[in-house]
Amino acid sequence: MKIKITDTVLRDAHQSLLATRMRTEDMLPAAAMLDEIGYWSVEMWGGATFDTCLRYLREDPWERISKLKKEMPNTPFQMLLRGQNIVGYRHYSDDILDKFIKNAKRRGIDVFRIFDALNDHRNMQMAMRSVKKYGGVVEASISYTISPVHSIEGFVKFARKLQEMGADTICIKDMAGLLAPMDAYELVKQLREDIGLPVHVHCHATSGMVTATYMKAVEAGAEIIDTAISSMSLATSQPPTEAIVAMLRGTEYDSGLDLKKLSEIAEYFKTVREKYHAFESGFSGIDTNVLVYQIPGGMISNLISQLREAKKEDRLADVYDEVPRVKADLGHVPLVTPTSQIVGTQAVLNVITGERYKMVTNETKNLVRGLYGKTPREIDPAIRRKIIGDEKPITVRPADLLEPEFEKLCKQIEEYACKEHMACSEEDVLSYALFPQVALDYFKHRQMMEKGVNLKDLAAVAVLYMRSTEKHAASKAPTTGLDGWKYAARREAVGNGGWPL
Repeated sequence: MKIKITDTVLRDAHQSLLATRMRTEDMLPAAAMLDEIGYWSVEMWGGATFDTCLRYLREDPWERISKLKKEMPNTPFQMLLRGQNIVGYRHYSDDILDKFIKNAKRRGIDVFRIFDALNDHRNMQMAMRSVKKYGGVVEASISYTISPVHSIEGFVKFARKLQEMGADTICIKDMAGLLAPMDAYELVKQLREDIGLPVHVHCHATSGMVTATYMKAVEAGAEIIDTAISSMSLATSQPPTEAIVAMLRGTEYDSGLDLKKLSEIAEYFKTVREKYHAFESGFSGIDTNVLVYQIPGGMISNLISQLREAKKEDRLADVYDEVPRVKADLGHVPLVTPTSQIVGTQAVLNVITGERYKMVTNETKNLVRGLYGKTPREIDPAIRRKIIGDEKPITVRPADLLEPEFEKLCKQIEEYACKEHMACSEEDVLSYALFPQVALDYFKHRQMMEKGVNLKDLAAVAVLYMRSTEKHAASKAPTTGLDGWKYAARREAVGNGGWPL
């Protein structure tokens, strides 16, 4: 059986290695080369890319799809969709979700990899229904984790439910590199035997097991695997495309991909990666601690940053110990956006305050309230009382409590999203729905560009910076005269990933 390859270089690879900072302008020169390879798909959107485009790169994420699709007409585009969370960090109303999928499909997204952080199928049903309605491929995902309440049998049962809901393929989403080779073999084998849908395996290289895991998954019947071109692979990214292609070459699983063409792509992205060296995470090897603490690589840098702000960097080992405890307290939730951020931040608070759940984030409270869905295991009543008192958690699908939002939001931003004699831009309203303040900042920037403001002028950049950012460091530096203007401009450039001055 010929193995199909999805390359993540345009999304998960740079999200894992370079804080999602790669610009569209650095993707486009490689687009034609990527289009010649014959990938099953290229993952190029979703996850953190939407937020980062608006917040740091001053790019319209919707335009990225169109620009790349123009150069890659033959390759299916794939995105990562967080179910009812879409590409944000909370649940959004059904009308927002439906319109988001409609516009993503219209722009050029073909495969929608849909997951829910809690593996609550109710949080995936509307997204799956909408993708079907608009003619996309539904790749329904299992968020893989290890805990006393997770098992191969349980994952297969969940996949069966996803099949009933209309899944076209099943993805095993191993976001932390926890999937061991023999477990991969058993899980894929049972999925193929009991469900029968194509199985797509997505693993990160963090723990060092990934190549063996992929081989056993392929032997068990997996049809599609995720890789990243070698110059953007390994560490917390995916395994190198060329290595996997070579590994399977001459076997019954031969992908048929051209190693020479792949090497040319790798050489290009090697140069691109150097351009973004300032955003390298610093983690470049194997971290077997993930097998003990189950902390995804991208989460580690956030924990260190939070401890640094509290001047408690020496407590990192304690936070590592606390994360699994919080994870268990909150119902053994898989650690993937947004639950990884919720669990990680709460673990930091527990450590720096010296008392567990003395301080509790609103996100932790909402998770316990059931506003993110049903946790894999019911939360212990004593823990629940400590976090939300005598409140009763909800038991319905969380989005059922949300009123339609689109029309109301359209009116709020008509100054930016509507033009004379034109209807409201659905895409702008959706951007605003997902990231209100960030989107407004971007709209203001766009208006200045449309008016021909020369953003290379330091003064203009400084004015934009002061107006469009709620929190800025200018208060800690000169605020008047040329020195102050240069400071603000430079901070804007660094904060936006090198936005040209």
